Amino acid sequence: MRFHQVRELVRWAADFHARMAQQYDAQADAGEVDERVRMSLGYLAEHERKMQADLAGYLTDGSDHRGVLDTWFDDPADFPHPPVLDRLLEGMDCASVQDVLISALTTHKTLQDLYRHRADRASIEEERDFFASLAAGHEGEVRRLARDMQRLEDY
Repeated sequence: MRFHQVRELVRWAADFHARMAQQYDAQADAGEVDERVRMSLGYLAEHERKMQADLAGYLTDGSDHRGVLDTWFDDPADFPHPPVLDRLLEGMDCASVQDVLISALTTHKTLQDLYRHRADRASIEEERDFFASLAAGHEGEVRRLARDMQRLEDY
């Protein structure tokens, strides 16, 4: 589809975070997973549930962002990011904490690129600011994930 509302993209991103949490949980429950890997997957699953809840909060009726969420945009090229993100989710490597971290960071950087893509193509300042804020938030999350996962690996 060529025309979208910002709300649709935010809902898709929230749903993607929920799917990531489910994937991390499933991997953690798999039989032959190292204990540190299992702990890192559990940590990431909780992190993804928080990210999903944060994005879902934007979609509530009382959100301060209702105006920008109702904004329509035209993107004839559609988004290249969702299929890439789906492939990253399906091909997650859980052999080590480092492998899990690389998968998580790649996924978050791709989401961050999606938000930057929308900020760059925004038609109004509020939309640009909204997506720039989401991209900046993901940058902080990437740093936090790298720091916390490194601590887990050093544990």
